[in-house]
Amino acid sequence: MARKYFGTDGVRGVVGEELTPDLVERLGRASALWSGRGRVFVGRDTRESGPELEEAFGRGIASAGGNAVLAGVLPTPAVALLALDLGAVISASHNPPEYNGVKFFDAEGQKLTDRSEEEIEALLDSPAADTPGSIDRVGVATDSYLEHIVERFGTDLSGLRIAVDCANGAYSGIAPGAFEQLGAEVAPVGAAPDGQNINVGCGATDLSLLERVVTDGGYDLGIAFDGDGDRMLAVDADGQAVDGDQILAVLALDLGVDLVAVTVMTNLGFHRLMGERGIEVVVTDVGDRYVLEALRAHKGVLGGEQSGHLIYLKDHVTGDGLAAALLLCGALKGRTLQEAVAVMPRFPQVQENVPVVTKFLPSSLLADIEQMNAELGQRSRILVRPSGTEPVVRVLAEAEDFQEARSLCATISDLVRRELG
Repeated sequence: MARKYFGTDGVRGVVGEELTPDLVERLGRASALWSGRGRVFVGRDTRESGPELEEAFGRGIASAGGNAVLAGVLPTPAVALLALDLGAVISASHNPPEYNGVKFFDAEGQKLTDRSEEEIEALLDSPAADTPGSIDRVGVATDSYLEHIVERFGTDLSGLRIAVDCANGAYSGIAPGAFEQLGAEVAPVGAAPDGQNINVGCGATDLSLLERVVTDGGYDLGIAFDGDGDRMLAVDADGQAVDGDQILAVLALDLGVDLVAVTVMTNLGFHRLMGERGIEVVVTDVGDRYVLEALRAHKGVLGGEQSGHLIYLKDHVTGDGLAAALLLCGALKGRTLQEAVAVMPRFPQVQENVPVVTKFLPSSLLADIEQMNAELGQRSRILVRPSGTEPVVRVLAEAEDFQEARSLCATISDLVRRELG
């Protein structure tokens, strides 16, 4: 059965269009029934639509005979850690303010499988229970989450000057204080949410503001989260962006792991460094849920994506922006961020989105690409994949030399255009 509402990360859409309070209430009822009418822990990000949708979701849980525990504004990883019989986040993550969504975690704090999401969808039209449940509101969740993260992932940051961009999202009232508690001097950025400014011109999806603050203020580095806190990127003292691959490389060496899980998008330079250090690399499809699945299957603890989803499963259950940021700061050990990331060679990557009539990739095209990759060896590569959200095929070419990457990308894009355009 195909899922109608659930996408790659929960149910998401523009509020009032694809996502309505009625749908969110039905999701609350269906998820409570699915989890055995138990206790559902609910957090949300800072979007204007959040309070109304949180209430609708809570009503849905209670109407099924379940117990809704509404915690207000909380980062996604906090909900995963504090999940009861189920955890739910009212958030559209890194999307613009007019969007919102609902994503779920099971009792162990793991994202639901496609099968579980299908089962919840099948319960969307269920009637209300004869005996309603209850709605509780809690205010201490932030404190217990912060205590857990600082204690498990924090180190002495005295003498470090950090700009912290909270994307006007769920970390606004939490993250700057965590760094200060550990002794750092902090400049909060994007930490004044008004319901309409989440992810707007700030945060992990737009580093330009943070780059300016870091260079103008002479900070050692900048940390940027996305609106719900499951992604983190950094900026060095010169205002240069540091992506998830580079951060993961620094953490892999510092934490002494023998295996890392990454996606097909991860830079070849990362693979080269891990090979030199004898660290096994497991490659998955794009999406942090697949990285998590790979880590559990291979009994690994560290993984992530170029986009900033960074996962460390020692003392945690999912990717956590603040935990990753504290680990990165702890891994510097007196070095600048530039010095720390210099260990990983970065191969130039050139991408193009090719508009297509059909996103189905014929076997002849896949065979051609496979043949080219075999000939390219370890020096460069081509990746072609259909977009999950747009009528385009994404072409990525990577090589030691930028001109070669650009040329490869142009060649393959033309091939895709001829075959599918």
